[in-house]
Amino acid sequence: MDEPQPTTRFRPELHMIPERGVLNAPATVVVDGATWHLFHQYQPELGAPSRWGHQASEQNPFDWEELDDVLAPEDGEDSLRAGAGVVDGSGVNLYFTSVRGGSREVHLARIDDLAETTLDLQSEELALDPGVLREGPVVTDAAGEAESLRNFRSPCVVPAWRDEDERAAGHDGWLMLAVADNTSGPRLVILESPDGRDFTLTGVLSFTGKDSGLENEHAVVSPRLVRLRDEVDGGIRDILLVNLERDGVDVSGYLVGTLSGAEFTVEQPFRRIDHGHDFTRPRNTHIAGREFNGGSVYDTAIIVGLMGGVGRLDDPSKHPSLKAEGWANAISMPRLLSLQGGLVYQTPVPGILSAVSDSNRARSWTGLAEIPADGESSLTLDILDSEGEVAARVTHRGDRLELDRSMNPYHEGSEPAAASLEEADSDSLTVIVDGKTVEIFADSGQVTMASRVYIEGGCSGLRPATTGNAEVANEITRAGSEA
Repeated sequence: MDEPQPTTRFRPELHMIPERGVLNAPATVVVDGATWHLFHQYQPELGAPSRWGHQASEQNPFDWEELDDVLAPEDGEDSLRAGAGVVDGSGVNLYFTSVRGGSREVHLARIDDLAETTLDLQSEELALDPGVLREGPVVTDAAGEAESLRNFRSPCVVPAWRDEDERAAGHDGWLMLAVADNTSGPRLVILESPDGRDFTLTGVLSFTGKDSGLENEHAVVSPRLVRLRDEVDGGIRDILLVNLERDGVDVSGYLVGTLSGAEFTVEQPFRRIDHGHDFTRPRNTHIAGREFNGGSVYDTAIIVGLMGGVGRLDDPSKHPSLKAEGWANAISMPRLLSLQGGLVYQTPVPGILSAVSDSNRARSWTGLAEIPADGESSLTLDILDSEGEVAARVTHRGDRLELDRSMNPYHEGSEPAAASLEEADSDSLTVIVDGKTVEIFADSGQVTMASRVYIEGGCSGLRPATTGNAEVANEITRAGSEA
């Protein structure tokens, strides 16, 4: 590996990244009081077995500190893959995929005191936190014998409803959404448990109602389940987050509907959750002390995703950040989700603009504008490198959002990311540049884009401009102390 070059500025300050090695995926986020905990699957170095790391940030999710790792392969395991974490009583249950040869199982580990994981860190590299106790497998091939299912993996665990027909009654027990194999390939499955330890198979997930949009997809993986109250009719819906593997390229999105048993009644078919170049495998967040009683707890949810490239075809060894600084990939900033008329809206969590100002080199631009969708009017925001050259360009055309990084030597030949925008009362745009990460939120979070943009020498400025009849009514620019 090449020696790190101190003049490069690829490393973000406000995003969670590994100190070194390759970040494979987020596993889960747990908020414990004022502390954010992010558990993630990573490789300490290229080619090493994957394990689970742990980082925490106090008061906000922008100032991450690396803690002791929580899980590593043992007893003949080849690697550990991402899973989920849930608050259970006074502690946290970590569900993860154990890989041993050609076999995969869902295992459980327990943290009784999450606060203690931030104290008395060990000096040995790759030391494991002694407060994390493995409890063993909770889903094996035996669970799927009746349905000829095997290799259970990628678990997502959420509280089960006490009464599926009366969600205001609250929760009792646990649901697991996972992936398993049969002769036709990977299948999404539902399992249930009264205590989070003894899971039994409910069935293979099926879709009814509207077309799911997944009928012709061969590999639907990495599922997650989020509950949100629709602001239009007040009903609590299930948001099914999935990752589609299309010839090795990841496309992440969501369906809206209602899950009952192993049947998902579709109200809104698959839509992309992010339209950028590099957002995959979204994960949900669990909040300690929150009462799951069907109340306002479901007005919003929080997710993060991996900003790591195209998926299985991605080669971390070719990432400029790995060659120059010894690390690859990042976790997106946490996003607040709301549901409006069956559509998911995403906005940054509160405090991001203050965090940009308190940083060293991050930048942000927020504008409220009027942009007629007449084919001639647009708002553009150029992201400039240290020499004042355009490293990427964001364009809002009223009915379309675009991110073009192809003029950048690091991204030569990259196709622009693009998404349609629905008609809105006003047009808005927020762009956050942090090291090699660019995250965009348009029209109150109707469309988001997350992309890696390698900016030579760091970002030196954000330059807005308008064409045609577009007008910017108000704008706010923030920059770190050294930007």
